[in-house]
Amino acid sequence: MAKELQVLNALDVAKTQWYHFTAIIIAGMGFFTDAYDLFCISLVTKLLGRIYYHVDGAAKPGSLPPNVAAAVNGVAFCGTLSGQLFFGWLGDKMGRKKVYGMTLMLMVICSVASGLSFSHDAKAVMSTLCFFRFWLGFGIGGDYPLSATIMSEYANKKTRGAFIAAVFAMQGFGILAGGIFAIIISSAFKARFDAPAYQVDALASTVPQADYVWRIILMVGALPAALTYYWRMKMPETARYTALVAKNAKQAATDMSRVLQVDLEAEEQKVEQLTEDKSNQFGLFTKKFLHRHGLHLLGTTTTWFLLDIAFYSQNLFQKDIFSAIGWIPKAQTMNAIDEVYRIARAQTLIALCSTVPGYWFTVAFIDRIGRFAIQLMGFFFMTVFMFALAIPYNHWTHKDNRIGFVVMYSLTFFFANFGPNATTFVVPAEIFPARLRSTCHGISAASGKLGAIVGAFGFLYLSQNQDKAKTDAGYPAGIGVKNSLLVLGVVNFFGILFTFLVPESNGKSLEEMSGENETDEGSVPNVEQSSYNRTVPLV
Repeated sequence: MAKELQVLNALDVAKTQWYHFTAIIIAGMGFFTDAYDLFCISLVTKLLGRIYYHVDGAAKPGSLPPNVAAAVNGVAFCGTLSGQLFFGWLGDKMGRKKVYGMTLMLMVICSVASGLSFSHDAKAVMSTLCFFRFWLGFGIGGDYPLSATIMSEYANKKTRGAFIAAVFAMQGFGILAGGIFAIIISSAFKARFDAPAYQVDALASTVPQADYVWRIILMVGALPAALTYYWRMKMPETARYTALVAKNAKQAATDMSRVLQVDLEAEEQKVEQLTEDKSNQFGLFTKKFLHRHGLHLLGTTTTWFLLDIAFYSQNLFQKDIFSAIGWIPKAQTMNAIDEVYRIARAQTLIALCSTVPGYWFTVAFIDRIGRFAIQLMGFFFMTVFMFALAIPYNHWTHKDNRIGFVVMYSLTFFFANFGPNATTFVVPAEIFPARLRSTCHGISAASGKLGAIVGAFGFLYLSQNQDKAKTDAGYPAGIGVKNSLLVLGVVNFFGILFTFLVPESNGKSLEEMSGENETDEGSVPNVEQSSYNRTVPLV
C-alpha cells in the first residue's frame, strides 16, 4: 500500500533537482568533518610522542607508550560505535531532523575542546584529549545512520545509490583536507621556527611552538560542521518518517509539496490503513523481523565489520608502513615539525591518487552495475592486492621497488572505496523498514566501528617486528608487517563470502525493499527474491 502513497511516489519518480544537491552538501559536510576529525589524529601522534614523551639521551625521538597510543587512536572509535547505536535508535524515535542538529553541535564543541588541555603535563594532556575525542566520536557516530537515512528517504529511485554514495564520498575530501591543512600548518611553522634534526640536537629538534601545531590541526575540524548547522536546521523532516512513522500524512504532503514544488494530496486514510496493518508493526527483536530481514542484517553487519578491520588498520597506520619501506625518512633524521609535514604529504598523496577517485567511481557506477557487484569486486581486488603486497614483502622493501609498493598499496585503497567502503554505507539505508531504518543502519555501522577498533588496536601490536629488539619502545614482539598484511588479506576474503547475504536494492523503491508495500500478513516482501536478482540495470 505504501507504494500508492502519492507523496512517496512523487519522491521516487522525481527528476534530479536542486534540493537533491542541497541535501548531498548538507549531509556531506557532516561526513567531510567526520573524516577530517577521525583521521587527522594519525598525522599528529608522532608529534605528540616527541613533545610529551621525550627521553633525554635516547637514540630515537619520544613516542607514545603502547597504551596511550592505543587510547589516542582508538578512543574516538569507541565513541563513534556508541553514537551510532544511540543516535540510530533515537533517529527512529524522535525523527531524523531533531537528532541531526544534536550530533552536529556535539562535533563542533568537541573538535574545539580536543585541542585544549588542562595543563602541560603529559598525563593531563592525553586524558583531556581522549575524553573529548570520545565525545567527538559519539557525535560523529550519530552522523552515519542519520545522513544515510535522510539521503535515502529524500532521493529518487533511479539515482538513490549515487546520492547516498556522494554523501559518503565527502569522507575522501575530509581525509584530503586533513592532509593538505597539516602540510600548510607544518610548512608555515617550519619556515618560521627552524630546528635541527633530532640526531643533531635532540632537545632543540622539537621547538616549543610545535605544541600549537597539533592543537590547530585538531580544532579546525569544527569549522565545516559549524558552517552547515543553520542549513541542517532548515531541512524539513523526511516524508517517509513523517508519513510512515509519525503517521502525519498532512505534514508529509505539506513538506514535500514545498520541496518538490508540486501539489500533493495528504492521503490521511491511506497512511492510517498502512500504519495500522499488523504486517508492518513488527519490532527489531521479533520473529517477523528475523524472518524478513535477519539474514540481511547479518550481511550488512559482517561485511562492514570485516571491511573496517582492513580499511582502518591501513589508514591509521599508513605512516608506519611508509616508514617501514623507507618512504618517510627515519625519525631521528628529521625535526618534529618536518616529520608532521612528511607524514601529511604521504597521506595526502594516497588520498589524492586512490581514496578520492575510488569514492567517485562508486558514485558514477553504483546505479549502473549495482551495489552487489561493486562490493564483491572491491573485496576481491582488496584480497588480491593485499596478498600481492604481503607474499613478496621483502621485494617491496628494496629501495628500487618502493614506488611499486605505494602503487599497490594505493590500489587496495582505491578498491576499498570503489567497493565495500561505500556500499556497506549505502545498502543498510535502503533495505529496512522506515521505523527501523536508522536503528539498523546504526547497528551495521557500529559493527563496522567494532572492526575499526580491532584494526586500530590490533594492528599496533600485530605489525611490530618479530625481533623484540627491533620493536617500538614498550611494545611486545608482533608478527611483522608482512604477516599482518596476510591476515588482512584473509579478512578481505571472508568479506567476499558474506557479501552473498546482502540483497541488491538497485532500481527498487525503499518500500519494495523493506516489504512495507505488503498488506497481506502471509505475503513475502519483494526483498526476499532480491538475492536471486542481484542487478537491476537502469535505462
